[in-house]
Amino acid sequence: MASVAIRNVRKAFGPVEVLHGVSVDIADGEFVVLVGPSGCGKSTLLRMLAGLENITAGDIAIGNRVVNQVPPKDRDIAMVFQNYALYPHMTVFDNMAFSMKLAKAPRAVMEAEVGRAAKILGLEQLLQRYPRQLSGGQRQRVAMGRAIVRNPQVFLFDEPLSNLDAKLRVQMRAEIKELHQRLRVTTVYVTHDQIEAMTMADKIVVMNSGNVEQVGPPLELYDNPANLFVAGFIGSPAMNLIPGRIGNGGFEAEGGAVLPLPPTAKNGAGTYGIRPEHMRLDPNGIPAKVQLVEPTGSETQVFLRIGETPLNCAFRERVSAGPGDTIHVSPDLGLVHLFEAGSGRRLAA
Repeated sequence: MASVAIRNVRKAFGPVEVLHGVSVDIADGEFVVLVGPSGCGKSTLLRMLAGLENITAGDIAIGNRVVNQVPPKDRDIAMVFQNYALYPHMTVFDNMAFSMKLAKAPRAVMEAEVGRAAKILGLEQLLQRYPRQLSGGQRQRVAMGRAIVRNPQVFLFDEPLSNLDAKLRVQMRAEIKELHQRLRVTTVYVTHDQIEAMTMADKIVVMNSGNVEQVGPPLELYDNPANLFVAGFIGSPAMNLIPGRIGNGGFEAEGGAVLPLPPTAKNGAGTYGIRPEHMRLDPNGIPAKVQLVEPTGSETQVFLRIGETPLNCAFRERVSAGPGDTIHVSPDLGLVHLFEAGSGRRLAA
């Protein structure tokens, strides 16, 4: 196991720069998730860490060794790809043992290491099957097993669950996290799915357009987003972000609504943020017209309009109202976020 240090890393493809001085510290044994929308540079950064992309500027160190010029095979890392990358003509055993065969490891050592990984991943009964005889989840476990037998210092995962159905993604998410807790190997995991990031990470790195927007534990990013981008990206359903200004005893939204403010609110706010789950039904609250009701079982999402201002609410209780009805809602003032006009930076309470 080893720590990873990414120092002011830049990446350009010709005149186009796609990473703009990224710096991230990853502690030994930490599970770090790089998350952001498509095109933000997270997979490029992972490939640079793996040695599959050259570094334009900056340094990447694994342990105490700068690896900018070190070939991928000598970096002591193991990567799990999005498309599994299994050899179709090889059995599960041979796929998992492939790197050891290249290293000319003794047969007894290969059998011991593959057996250990197969036991961890529940593949013991599948070692003589071929990839075509496996389900998507089983193939992903084989790809993970191939990484485990290398006993690397760092695991790299590049969107490994994106090809799986929703139920299997939830199952594999738990299995990968449990695997990390068991092996305690430093792990860097790339995804565009912020639910994966929130549930799996020790630390999240939120990226946008080649820059790091915020780094921190999942709940820190959820409770205290640094800016409008992080506020809108972290959390599902997404935070309501309502443009306007402070005035007349409240926050005047551009759509005409006046929303209550916490007593500590400061001037300079240009956006009012409240998460859907932090709204509550309140007979003395703000009147709002129902646009759409989406019951999900555990909660009910209600899309409202206060004047011309849209608002999404998520209630734990059942809501009997339908489109066109009026209900009354209030925000939890202790959980309102205000963002600075212009910069989009969150204003401290």
